Amino acid sequence: MKLIFVSGGVISGLGKGITASSIGCLLKARGLSVSSVKIDPYLNIDAGTMNPFEHGEVYVLDDGGEVDLDLGNYERFMDLHLGRDNNITTGKVYKSVIENERRGEYLGKTVQIIPHITNEIKRRVTSVARKSGADVTIVELGGTVGDMESMPFLEAARQLSRDLGREENVLFVHTTLVPIMGSVGEEKSKPTQHSVHELMGMGIHPDIIVGRCSRELSEAAKAKIAMFCDVDEKAVISCPDARSIYEVPLILERQGVADYIVDRMRLGPMTSRRNMKDWELFLDHVLNPTKEIQIALVGKYTALADAYLSQLEALTHAGATRACHVKVKFIDSDELIHIDPAKLLGDVDGILIPGGFGVRGVEGKIAAAQYAREHQVPYLGVCLGFQVATIEIARHVLNLPKADSTEFEPGTPDPVIFIMPEQAGVTEMGGTMRLGAQAVKLKKDSKAAVLYGATDISERHRHRYEVNPAYIDRFEAAGWHFTGISEDSTKMEVGELKDHPYFVASQFHPEFKSRPNRPSPLHQGLVDAALAYHQARAGKH
Repeated sequence: MKLIFVSGGVISGLGKGITASSIGCLLKARGLSVSSVKIDPYLNIDAGTMNPFEHGEVYVLDDGGEVDLDLGNYERFMDLHLGRDNNITTGKVYKSVIENERRGEYLGKTVQIIPHITNEIKRRVTSVARKSGADVTIVELGGTVGDMESMPFLEAARQLSRDLGREENVLFVHTTLVPIMGSVGEEKSKPTQHSVHELMGMGIHPDIIVGRCSRELSEAAKAKIAMFCDVDEKAVISCPDARSIYEVPLILERQGVADYIVDRMRLGPMTSRRNMKDWELFLDHVLNPTKEIQIALVGKYTALADAYLSQLEALTHAGATRACHVKVKFIDSDELIHIDPAKLLGDVDGILIPGGFGVRGVEGKIAAAQYAREHQVPYLGVCLGFQVATIEIARHVLNLPKADSTEFEPGTPDPVIFIMPEQAGVTEMGGTMRLGAQAVKLKKDSKAAVLYGATDISERHRHRYEVNPAYIDRFEAAGWHFTGISEDSTKMEVGELKDHPYFVASQFHPEFKSRPNRPSPLHQGLVDAALAYHQARAGKH
């Protein structure tokens, strides 16, 4: 078992997750198998009940785990399929220890942070590493060194380095901020020194320091950090602001990070080969596009882009396959209630309505779906975007003006969207939705089947409400065809509008399985349709 711990200092938001993901990407390119763990020091059991404005999107895994968005980066960069156990929270740890104490498993001993909490943390980390069978497991320690909440996790990491053998089985990577100060642009290493000294005070000596800076660190700055923080000079890594997060693996590769880790952890001769050609080609298309389109993302959390991170990455992946830059225009759905949709959507080449919960902003999303339908603008609806498209068609095509979802209007006379029967009695919010990968059957020759190249697929879900079967025949007759259904044939999964260039919506979340060189098929369909729409408009002018 070999573990790489990635910690952060000075400030939050330095990119520990991207650093951890990039290291995994490089090791995998050398033929090693990798796995990842994200430790979040909050008391929530999982990310499922957290506000997207505060914490970004809730990322859903195959097994239904609702986790931190960094696990999305792990899956995308390392092409992994992780599970809920790959995300450890303080809430999970304390819940287990308290339940053990109630069962008497500690034999009357006083339950304490050390050893009981730290032992539970160690058990969870080593269990994931062991079950994965990976050559290396990368563990991101959430929070910032010095945070009270993070201390038990740092202590557990220290203990694991002692338990497993510090020489070659455990390695510590510490990311810090190196600010540029003054008119002369001097790099200041003092914040890094203080952060590392605090880490050392907890018994952890970093092996690699990743300095985040607005530009490349000078050799003098690297030498100073190496001397004051007692690390090899070649282990001080400059990580300047990148043009794309997908450039970070190559930035680290140029500085020999993977070679240093392979040598330090004695990872064996299989790592001599390196295959990053596909990654480099993908990055070239991201950084040097030959075309550009604009997609409107109509949502209720648009003030924080991370609330829709997987949607944005899926568009990037799909755009790269066509060497196309997808410019995203964020539109707060509330604005569409008060402003003519044409003023906000008239200049876009496609419209994407992502998932969400609650009534706020829904009428604006319905207006966006109506605009896309009536003006032949390429449209992709995901989860709630599927439901609002269904409501819009019910109101304006089926002539059911009060059609709604019982989530938003419990007394609607036409509940075209209603709660799933198995959800009707659910009272707890966390982890109780229809979650995770579910089998979906696509109708042969449907747009979705053509895009997937298959009729049997599996995609991840996160919802409580569904299309009401009582209205399906009327929708089908009006041209809103349900071309994807659940394996048991009870739930509508994909809708496609007849006589429209691309009006497709899914109850599932295709963005969660999108990868840099394997984009979400439905997002690829949106990008391709938007390109055709853009070219047609350009031809008219």
